[in-house]
Amino acid sequence: MAAASSSDSDSGLTESNEANSKWLDAHYDPMANIHTFSACLALADLHGDGEYKLVVGDLGPGGKQPRLKVLKGPTVLTENPLPALPAAAAAFLMEQHETRTPALALASGPCVYIYKNLRPYFKFSLPLLPLNPLEQDLWNQVKEDRIDPLTLKEMLEGIREKAEVPLSVQSLRFLQLELSEMEAFVNQHKSKTIRRQTVITSMITLKKNLADEDAVSCLVLGTENKEILVLDPEAFTILAKMSLPSVPVFLEVSGQFDVEFRLAAACRNGNIYILRRDSKRPKYCIELSSQPVGLVRVHKVLVVGSTQDSLHGFTHKGKKLWTVQMPATILTMNLLEQRSRGLQAVMAGLANGEVRIYRDKALLNIIRTPDAVTSLCFGRYGREDNTLVMTTQGGGLIIKILKRTAVFVESTGEVGPPLAQATKLSVPRKTRLYVDQTLREREAGTAMHRSFQTDLYLLRLRAARAYVQALESSLSPMSATAREPLKLHAVVQGLGPTFKLTLHLQNTSTVRPVLGLLICFLYNEALYALPRAFFKVPLLVPGLNYPLETFVECLSNKGISDIIKVLVLREGHSAPLLSAYINMPVSEGLEAA
Repeated sequence: MAAASSSDSDSGLTESNEANSKWLDAHYDPMANIHTFSACLALADLHGDGEYKLVVGDLGPGGKQPRLKVLKGPTVLTENPLPALPAAAAAFLMEQHETRTPALALASGPCVYIYKNLRPYFKFSLPLLPLNPLEQDLWNQVKEDRIDPLTLKEMLEGIREKAEVPLSVQSLRFLQLELSEMEAFVNQHKSKTIRRQTVITSMITLKKNLADEDAVSCLVLGTENKEILVLDPEAFTILAKMSLPSVPVFLEVSGQFDVEFRLAAACRNGNIYILRRDSKRPKYCIELSSQPVGLVRVHKVLVVGSTQDSLHGFTHKGKKLWTVQMPATILTMNLLEQRSRGLQAVMAGLANGEVRIYRDKALLNIIRTPDAVTSLCFGRYGREDNTLVMTTQGGGLIIKILKRTAVFVESTGEVGPPLAQATKLSVPRKTRLYVDQTLREREAGTAMHRSFQTDLYLLRLRAARAYVQALESSLSPMSATAREPLKLHAVVQGLGPTFKLTLHLQNTSTVRPVLGLLICFLYNEALYALPRAFFKVPLLVPGLNYPLETFVECLSNKGISDIIKVLVLREGHSAPLLSAYINMPVSEGLEAA
């Protein structure tokens, strides 16, 4: 592979800087015309000759047909058209034979295309989804010429708005047509059978029963129908089916299917769901504050890239470990695994033309490229073990080889104590006051300690008395009794002279409802007026929040405010269950007047 001008930094770097780089520039072709993303890149020994090749699912931008490209070094070896946009590519072993030649799986549309020795071997199609019976009946009427296209459109629009089962692709395309095109479309498709089929959004491999590198693997598919399917590697039947609350876009898996495995799925609703073996529903959920743009598993840590330009580290139970802010938008992510040194790190391609490599939250290396990188793949390419393949936003191809002597060191410093620990502190000289105070503490240390303990006990006693007084007089916004477990908080809205007062009352019990409660307002009648100062509370179902609204009229024009006391009582009892003091704001409406 020929060397090119792409380097770890800008084109003006000196030879000494290039010598200190950890990467060798193997190839750079800005006109390679490869447009893809990381999930559609795979490195595999497709012929079993030890020569690893690059498999690319090319999106074919600009109206061109998507294509499957196989590269040997910098040149394209084969190129085959695809019927739909590729979703993912993966190499896996189908069977335990002596040939040990991996197969190539390419997910495109509703199908997975399997290639062996770069020849088509098998096509797996997702099972059909149930049709809407009303939609099927309408197309049967069209087939018999009982309704016209305009009536069909009106009835399909009504079904789309109300029906739980979505419409088929044929009906959705029909609804997008103009009136002049409907009749020709109906005549063309009314004799065809309606089919509703989902598409594949993501794909990854899972070891079946052994953890070895050359073990048989299953294909794990994420679909637009909010499901995850696990396929048998030999018969291509569905071994397991799991449901998700949203559509999966990124998948990560660890373990073996026959033993135990954990699967993480980043979905379009901004959540990451963790599933385990024999679980039809997610076991854990990680809620993100923004949409995920990548998901990589580094040892036992899930590294997530978000649209807020940051990387987050989570455990498999959803505990957040760390966060690293990026200098630019994250475009793509992938795993860097250097097996010879036991290193696993995450690579993040940024919109500013940088590729940053992190181990946990420590920055290991920065690669600067001439264009923004849109896909990354690290592994064995050709006969080099540690090769980094990158494609750029403009369709370029960059190939770099990691030097055999390269060692990644955290940019925060070498292993050991920080450099600041060796810095000598500027300690001020001992003053006469400091010396006198030290002597006093030595001589009267026992008395000073007793005085401190006495004050501490008095503070604890006063706090306990205040707490008991608050419980006895129900001054707390939360009930202390187990018979009426209630919680109350109030919200005041408005500028005045009329305020909206909303009381949020909640029954914190788990099983028992609460009935027979009253709410009473105590206030200065010269300052405020309420339409109802005393009313009953409806039945409180456990766990629900009940907003109780009323209006407060400020009667004073002097710009003063007061406290309104809210009491929650039980019928037949004078002692309140709980209370709240509301500091009313000054009526700005009266001040302006």
